[in-house]
Amino acid sequence: MKKTALFILMFSITWGIAQLNCSSALVAAVGTNTAPTITGAAPTIFCGLSTTTLPTAGIWYKFTATQTASINVTTSIPGQSVDTRLIIYKGNCSALTCVTSNDDYSGGAGTYNYASEVTFSSVAGTTYYIVFDNKWTSSGFNFNVNEVVVPPDRVTFIPQSVSSAGTLNNCVVDMNGDYLDDIVSVVNATQIVISYQQTGGTFNNVTYTVPTTTVTPSWSIAAGDYDNNGYNDLVYGSGSGITFVKANSTGTGFTVDRKPQSYLCQRSNFVDINNDGKLDAFICDDNAPNRYYLNDGTNMNHNQGGLGDFPTGGNYASIWTDFDNDGDMDLYIAKCNSAGAGNGGNLDELHRNNGNGTFTNVAAAANMLNPIQSWSSAWGDFNNDGWMDSVVGMNAASDVSSKVMKNNGNGTFSDMSAGSGYDTASATSREYVTHDFDNDGFLDVLSSNKIMFGNGNFTFISSNTYDLDAYNRPIGDLNNDGFLDIQKGSTIMMNAGNTNKWLKVTLKGIQSNRNGIGARVEIHGAWGKQIRDVQSGTGFRNMSSLNTHFGIGQATAITKVVVRWPSGTIDVVNNVTPNTTLHIVEGSFLDTKEVENVQDLLTIYPNPTYDMINIKTKKGIDIVEAKIYELSGRMVLQTKVERNSISVKNLNQGDYLLILTDKNGKTHSQKIIKK
Repeated sequence: MKKTALFILMFSITWGIAQLNCSSALVAAVGTNTAPTITGAAPTIFCGLSTTTLPTAGIWYKFTATQTASINVTTSIPGQSVDTRLIIYKGNCSALTCVTSNDDYSGGAGTYNYASEVTFSSVAGTTYYIVFDNKWTSSGFNFNVNEVVVPPDRVTFIPQSVSSAGTLNNCVVDMNGDYLDDIVSVVNATQIVISYQQTGGTFNNVTYTVPTTTVTPSWSIAAGDYDNNGYNDLVYGSGSGITFVKANSTGTGFTVDRKPQSYLCQRSNFVDINNDGKLDAFICDDNAPNRYYLNDGTNMNHNQGGLGDFPTGGNYASIWTDFDNDGDMDLYIAKCNSAGAGNGGNLDELHRNNGNGTFTNVAAAANMLNPIQSWSSAWGDFNNDGWMDSVVGMNAASDVSSKVMKNNGNGTFSDMSAGSGYDTASATSREYVTHDFDNDGFLDVLSSNKIMFGNGNFTFISSNTYDLDAYNRPIGDLNNDGFLDIQKGSTIMMNAGNTNKWLKVTLKGIQSNRNGIGARVEIHGAWGKQIRDVQSGTGFRNMSSLNTHFGIGQATAITKVVVRWPSGTIDVVNNVTPNTTLHIVEGSFLDTKEVENVQDLLTIYPNPTYDMINIKTKKGIDIVEAKIYELSGRMVLQTKVERNSISVKNLNQGDYLLILTDKNGKTHSQKIIKK
């Protein structure tokens, strides 16, 4: 009994001495460590933590990194409920410097009460001091130390300063019609600064004064040429409604159309909702059914309902993509469960475009309800099988993880989250967008301060932490080198690139909207097929480039590029050279065989013809109007269709594009030859 008592006394003394101060810090081991009652010296450097009430004691440990790695220290352990405060130092005990600190950890599943957790990058051979103080508790507890070797990032980003006025720097898009990405900075309600990209990645700043908008894009911004004059316009989304900022016919000034409806706008998009060749605007309403503004060629007319009708809103981020490959754009809405929580307001919505101006929410049948506080979702073909998949983001620590959803090609999605890398990635984010940052031919996802690099099989490798702005981070090729860059305020994170090859495709619509928003771009080669949808407004609030970008890894040839326009026109360009920008004007690269295979709903005969075109349709397809275009894009004939025949005897000899419209408003295209 006496020996036991003496052992306990000596053990207690050893613990007490070990934790007294920095110089007597106990060695922490990888794995679980047990800390005793806090009786050591209190820290005096607090690394940004509150000093309103100073601690009176501390526990000191030291850990020497065995390799360059990522070190995680946490008291967030299943079964343990403890309120701790944690500081990490480095240096010697007479001159400690801060590495990081944490009081209440707010990330990911497995968080217990007010635990603390930090993750920091270590350098092999460096000693780090792990210190807990008694600001909240003096009781003993367990903490874990994990050392994880992080592989090198697949690409690096080099900061480059750029002059961007104001704080609303969340738009990267071509604004002067040269198809080079520019930077749009909204300074205030009456001023815009556009940093026009010059050759070599420099910028020329031009300041524009606009009539007062009374609102700024405090929540979101989108860009698109909604009057088809060759210069992109803007829509500002604010806490009190929206404003259209319209470029004039020379791109040298702007007018303003402030809409009177007052509501809390979240994500905004330009998209041709009714497929009439003119861009409309879709706006997520946080507190009511969504709004959209239909373009009649003169005015943007307000509508509400039919595209997300939950009474209390909760509509956070809309994204338009063709998930069912039927040639028209469908709508996914990421919801926030703080609006209408508990009564269905947290359920994401997937609205299938029925092709006749109506939409049906098929989220339940498609397995896309996703009841998490998602804020935004990233849609792309992550396995290059020709179908749009999704990563539905997580922005609440209470949710398990972001969800990786595979498009099965039959209207349903399968949950591929387990083993994807997202099941162990606990960081939350409002912004989820997908691009191929390393040009390896597989889409990556940018969220939080990291890129999840895609492997092409629904698995992702997390990058190291990048120094990014949490909200303003639009994406584009800001030095025209074929690698995508990220803007953060007055800094561009320039992609340093690698040896992988790439292709950019820029579009000019003729029958479709000028930007080609809603077009599907495909590239074919040794990899099979990659696809992109042209979208205005992705993620939660930013506007990124309208140019479509592909990485192709080390492939040396691109067999063909296919553009499927909203009008139904299909352009095919064969044998495209990698590491180039391909500009396609709608109807310039018509491929009759491709069109016939896709449409498969009607037959045009005789073709070639001297005087008459006859139309044979499948049951239920009634053609009511025809337009004929020269391949330059100039319309030469517009007529009603009677008895499924059209006279072309007055046309000159040559090749033309025939656009037929049926009674449901759907368009069908075919190349014709006039003898």
